[in-house]
This record gives sequence, C-alpha cells and structure tokens, in this order.
Amino acid sequence: MNEKTGTSGQYARIAIITGATSGIGEATARTFVASGYGVVGNGRNDEKLRAMEQQMGSAFTGIAGDASDGKLPEQLFDAATDHFGRDADVVVVNAGRGLGGSVKDADLSRFEEVLKLNVTGALALLQHAARNMADEQPSTYPKSAKDIVVIGSVVGRHISPFSGVYGATKFAVHALTEGLRRELGPRGIRVSLVEPGVVVSGFQGGAGYGEDMVRNFDEKFGPLLYGDDVANAIHYIVSRPPHVHISDIMVRPTRQDYP
Repeated sequence: MNEKTGTSGQYARIAIITGATSGIGEATARTFVASGYGVVGNGRNDEKLRAMEQQMGSAFTGIAGDASDGKLPEQLFDAATDHFGRDADVVVVNAGRGLGGSVKDADLSRFEEVLKLNVTGALALLQHAARNMADEQPSTYPKSAKDIVVIGSVVGRHISPFSGVYGATKFAVHALTEGLRRELGPRGIRVSLVEPGVVVSGFQGGAGYGEDMVRNFDEKFGPLLYGDDVANAIHYIVSRPPHVHISDIMVRPTRQDYP
C-alpha cells in the first residue's frame, strides 16, 4: 500500500530510523519508503547507507554515526528538514546491541558499551524527539499524527536467565517508553513499544550468540521472525488514524513459548 499524498515530491510522513543498515531497522526503512514515506536512516556502516540511497532514491537519506553519540539526534532531525523540507513526524528508536550470558557469567567488560547504546543513546533520542514534537502537536492534533516507536524485547518483559544482563537494559528502555507515553499522550503524541521475540538478523552475532544457540532457536521455535515481520508491525502502528494509539505490540514466532 502506498500512502503518498499531495503533489509529486511530497511524502506521507517523514521518519527517522536508527540502526537502519540491517535487521529490523533496514526492513522498516524499506517498508516506509515503499509506503510513500521519506526516511532519514542512521547506522555506523556508511557504505551500506550510500548503497541504500542508491537503491531507494531521494526518499532515503543516510546519516552515518554511532547511536550512542549524544550529538546524533540533532543531526538526524536537521537532516530531515534539510533533505525533505519539513520536520520528522515519526521516530523509530531501534539501534541496540545484545549481550549474551547470564547475570553470573555475562562479560562485564562489554556491558558499559551495551548500556550506553541501548539506554543512554535511546534516552537522548527520546528526549530530542519529545522536545521537537511537544510544542507543535497540540495545535495540529487530531488532524495529524506524531509517533515515537521504541524497539524493546520480549526479554525486557519476561526475565530470561540466559540473557538477564541484556534484558536489564531493555527493562530500562520499556520504563522510559511508558514514562514518555504518559507524558506525551495528553499532547496528542503517540509513544509505542514493540517487543520482538527471536528475529533472524545480525543481532545474534553482535550479542556473541554462537551458531549452536541460533540453530537451537530455529529447531525449538522456527520458523523464526525476520526484519520484515517486525517492520510490518511498526508500519501498522504509525499508519493508524491520529486518535488511535497502539501503545504496545509483542511479536513472537508462533512456536516461541518463552520468553
């Protein structure tokens, strides 16, 4: 479905997506562009961003950078206005990293980096998005929508003994999302949480999950989810009428019983 409206060159909505060079983020960028959105995509892989620009044309512009950098949110919002001529009205807080291992065994030398990206970086983008949207939206709601969508995890709700440390970062992200929802909802801004189960992507390798563990996931829970499955849920959230808020979606493979 293409939601492009107005004259040629105008886009239905303008979105910012972090972690846009792989997995859920890349799938969401492609889904949005196919639906008539303009997208500012962020990732650390500059070469991949340039390739995505070539593939999707002027509807996509890439901004390379680390999502844990506190200066990045302003750069992303500036890129939206510079490239598309108007403010972003969708923000997908997707960038994150896993950390395998239990509370007893997790590699704490990597934890600070994961915490900075998953929590501090997410909070910086949430704050910037909220401040950017909060003043304008009350005067335009319910004629238009503004959305902040945060990618959490099933382990941010259901504690897994095998990924308790990573899960703790997602518990924090879930708390931030719900706090912001209660703060911005009365101003006509939708803040939504998406909690994926096992998704086949580069996430497993970055988290240090071995091939045997991924194979076990597939044998136990498969067919597993792919980025497109979660991207479709995100698109569903942001394409509802402005007065309809899907505040929380958990997306699992059908056979995934836990977490």
